Amino acid sequence: MAFPKVNLDDRRFQDLVDEAKRLIPNYLPEWTNHNVADPGVALIELFAWMTELTLYRLNQIPDRLYESFLDLVGVSPYPGAQATTKLTFSFSNVPEEPVSIPFGTEVASAGDSPVIFVTSDQLTISQPELVAVLSVPSSGDEEPDEGRASDSLDELMAQTEVLNIFSSDPMSPGDSTYFGFDQSLAGNLLRLTVEAEVEGVGIDPFRPPIAWEVWSIDGWLNCEVRSDGTGGLNRDGEIVIAIPDGHVGLAVAGTRAFWMRIRLTVPEIDQPTYQATPSVRTLDFAAIGGTVSAEHSEIAGEEFLGLSAGEPGQSFSVQSVPALSRNENEFVEIRFEDENQQWVEVSNFSQSNEEDLHYTWDSRSGLIEFGPRVRQPNGSWRSYGAVPKAGEEIWVSGYRIGGGSVGNVGPNSLTILRSAVPYVDRVTNLIPASGGVNVETLDNAKLRAPLSLVAGDRAVTASDHERLAVESSPKISRALCIASENAGGPTSLIVVVDPAVTPDLLTIDDFVLGDDLIEEVTNYLSPRRLIGTSIELRTPRYVGISVTALLTAAPGKNSAALRQECLEAVANFLSPLSGGINNSGWPFGQALNAGAISNLLAQVPGVERVAEVALFEADLRNGRRIGDSKEVIPLETDALFLSFRPQIVVR
Repeated sequence: MAFPKVNLDDRRFQDLVDEAKRLIPNYLPEWTNHNVADPGVALIELFAWMTELTLYRLNQIPDRLYESFLDLVGVSPYPGAQATTKLTFSFSNVPEEPVSIPFGTEVASAGDSPVIFVTSDQLTISQPELVAVLSVPSSGDEEPDEGRASDSLDELMAQTEVLNIFSSDPMSPGDSTYFGFDQSLAGNLLRLTVEAEVEGVGIDPFRPPIAWEVWSIDGWLNCEVRSDGTGGLNRDGEIVIAIPDGHVGLAVAGTRAFWMRIRLTVPEIDQPTYQATPSVRTLDFAAIGGTVSAEHSEIAGEEFLGLSAGEPGQSFSVQSVPALSRNENEFVEIRFEDENQQWVEVSNFSQSNEEDLHYTWDSRSGLIEFGPRVRQPNGSWRSYGAVPKAGEEIWVSGYRIGGGSVGNVGPNSLTILRSAVPYVDRVTNLIPASGGVNVETLDNAKLRAPLSLVAGDRAVTASDHERLAVESSPKISRALCIASENAGGPTSLIVVVDPAVTPDLLTIDDFVLGDDLIEEVTNYLSPRRLIGTSIELRTPRYVGISVTALLTAAPGKNSAALRQECLEAVANFLSPLSGGINNSGWPFGQALNAGAISNLLAQVPGVERVAEVALFEADLRNGRRIGDSKEVIPLETDALFLSFRPQIVVR
């Protein structure tokens, strides 16, 4: 049972006025006019108002004592997190020499209070050289058979013959043409200038059944086609393709290169396919820009904190707050004469000894502290961390400030380049920024503290693992812990990444558990798990589900608007983050039946009748439905649904 929260003094303004009036006869009996118009009563009310302010400040003492107690037991507010996005830089013309987008390039939003993002990496863009072209027929299982590849580079370079993009006769899904380059195209914005024959007829020019892919360490990755002026390689024009990160080399048919391929895919139910292979006379590749990761922050840079006094427990403060979580290049450095010594940031000094070069950094207040020296029961002294020698200079190599939900800007919001880059004439974020989280409020920290203290900040039970996983990073939305069926086997900790993207735009790639996030969660859980317990950190198995429905709109209801509302309702209902009945994410392992979707759509305002609902499983990687419709789609214990191209017809 929690102790009730009480004020040290609960008197208010009127209580003070009434008490003063009651005391008047005792001290000044001749004062008989107690009306508000009396000057003396006016003075009483003035002093009552001033006293109420004093009492208000007095009543803050319990809160401050509570905050001090939380700090004593090691419970502090969660720091904020910075939003991230991808910035696309476009060239004014095609440069011949390599162009570098430096680390820390600043891009801002428009307006009186601009939101500033900086690039997280350096991106170098060079003009690609085509060194190999391979025609690869299908293997019969919708994938190319690289063992039967044939060289087609001479055909393309001669420009006297046409290059058939899909070489099998008849064509079948998996037919491909591979383009090999001399260098990685990771992050590049690639323009293909095409001279094509009008051969590949029979398709919808806005939805050709093709996929552009590049090779990475994780296999073939889909490329985003920004624009296609060729109608699926059926006329002269340009295709602009964004190459994802991670493009690496591969040996195919004895030729090692950095490969990009165009592959014939299985058409969707309502998607026509080619009647004949598309053919091209020339293909010219040019890098016209690039895409690089960026974060909502400002770089504070190197900063001198002061001189060491040679005493334990010293503290210094940086000039700007709140600071973001430090990366590997941001640390405290001790300088003396010609020597620079890098120190290590720790969360506390409980495991530090007198030789450890440790310090703590409070991101919220900007306070940097070195280890204390504590007297032991036998009279000796123990140092928790080394002490910088007297006279040594204490520096910060650099840090970043910013973060918060204000950085979650929409697409095409970051358009102002604050530092000039050669050849770059425009920049934008084609996708919304996500992941920005404010610093935890003290009120919420007070609510969380009892829960943390009861569990002892240790991962013992399944619920402990789940709670600590969510606490480890603001980018983790949910977690599920599944004990191993085999004695001594690893415990599966399944985490759902929060990409801060609207449900209707979510894709399976938004839920990837990146290396940095894996390291962040692992570093948080490792000192809190039981000795001998191994944890397997992974994401859920996402099952694609495609919903089709036929509805009748109520009289006077706009069909297009109703269709959009229904699409959003389905996306929200199935979302791993906000789905389900309680809007807390679709439950792990819970099956879906068509009746639930029918009931959902029937509750959308303007729906008169739900005539038909069908559910299909979908392959999220290859972008297609699997098999026939089902009344119920089950889920394994470690799986979640992800909506895939719902189709709703409104009559």
